[in-house]
Amino acid sequence: METAKKPFQLIDTSTEVSLQEKTFLVHGSKRFPIHAECASKYSLFFRYLEDQHISIPDGPVNLLFKNNGNSVELGPCRIIANSHLNGYGGRIVFTENVYDIQSLLLDKKVIKLQSAFSDLPLILDRKGNIRQIFKEYTGDLAYDLNVYKKIFDSLDWQYRDEPPEVKESIQKAIIEGEGQLFFQLLNDKLFTLSDIVSDFSSEEHQRHGFYFRQQLWNFIRCSAFMTRTNLKPRGYAGDSKMMKMVYANDYQGNTTFKKLMHKFPLDQPGAKSVRNRRKIVVKMIHKINEDMQVAKGQVFRVLSVACGPAEELQDILVSEQDFARYHFTLLDQDQLALEEASRIVEELERKTGAKADTAFVPASVRLIIANKSFKQNIGQFHFIYSLGLFDYLTPRVGSIVIENLYQLLKPGGRMVIGNFHASNQSKNFLDYWLDWKLNHRTEEEFLMLSKAIPASEVSIFFENTGNQMFLEIKKSKSD
Repeated sequence: METAKKPFQLIDTSTEVSLQEKTFLVHGSKRFPIHAECASKYSLFFRYLEDQHISIPDGPVNLLFKNNGNSVELGPCRIIANSHLNGYGGRIVFTENVYDIQSLLLDKKVIKLQSAFSDLPLILDRKGNIRQIFKEYTGDLAYDLNVYKKIFDSLDWQYRDEPPEVKESIQKAIIEGEGQLFFQLLNDKLFTLSDIVSDFSSEEHQRHGFYFRQQLWNFIRCSAFMTRTNLKPRGYAGDSKMMKMVYANDYQGNTTFKKLMHKFPLDQPGAKSVRNRRKIVVKMIHKINEDMQVAKGQVFRVLSVACGPAEELQDILVSEQDFARYHFTLLDQDQLALEEASRIVEELERKTGAKADTAFVPASVRLIIANKSFKQNIGQFHFIYSLGLFDYLTPRVGSIVIENLYQLLKPGGRMVIGNFHASNQSKNFLDYWLDWKLNHRTEEEFLMLSKAIPASEVSIFFENTGNQMFLEIKKSKSD
């Protein structure tokens, strides 16, 4: 049976890439109607809509447009004329206050690039509410990191002229020797941090975490992984690129110190549990497929919610027989994550010569909950899993999502939901180093999310580190 990857048809059409309503360039007292589209995050392409052009294109102009029903005028701007832009008259850039065009077009939000400076007095005042013991801890840690960085950088400098294979061998020896002692220092510092913040309120955790990251930012940015968790380029922690780094679990960076700083968070118990859960879901898919004994000629239908890059498919779709055995629907609100998952599937197809039966669904939690036609369009599944979503959901939203997903299970089907446990050993590292906020839960709190489910079996199990737990729900065959 040859089936192709199919894009799911239920797509949220709220994203636009152009200013669709009347838009004008304002020059003095005159308005010039234009069509404008996003050229980059902070600039627009435009073309005139009528046979009227600004006679002095180098002069200052403003941009007037409708946003959420209101007229908004931004500027001053200047026009960068260019006759080689496929029909566009040029590019519009801001000259004083710089605005995020992508947020304007996609989210209908007016966000100024320099807005962070308006909060500067409040940010600088925050250090007055930091406990002295925490200031001393952070200062000592910064001193130790500075010392280690200087030594590692000095060693790199001394063997910089060696042949590449010799440099690689030397660096490996340093990483496996002195680098492991450096890791031990950082782990010891984490234990000390846990003692210091053990009685902090939620507000104190937030305030002290902010102070910590400001003080150590020059070290955090040495790690590609920690830089991404802090900056959140896609607007949230745990995006597909971060997950790929966790799975790769390697040394990245152009210096020894940067390699070590990148690897350290990937060796933490929380990261290990993420790698463990990938193995768990692969085993479950194979076992449940065998247990359910899907009728001949039918495929085992699997839904992954908040799928990310779906790298686990590399462990499932190994042979032509596997491709014929499974259908995967991959759902995520992040279009870039779905594109990464699609590339993984295409690579697997190239390796095996088989065609995958997959659907890619650009959908958010809101769509799962609110869209009445969603369940009809997406169908039912033998197995549903969501490993990294519920850590971000409130109890109320989590319960509603589980209830809706349960309706997508075939009779006798199973669902597995992941969540970090309240005793997660990496919680303080996530909070303070990575600015990665999760809703940790106890077993009782996790079970409460399924209270509305009339399931024949509901249970909780853990992966090997004990940091991540899984809620397993089995639907009755008669339901």
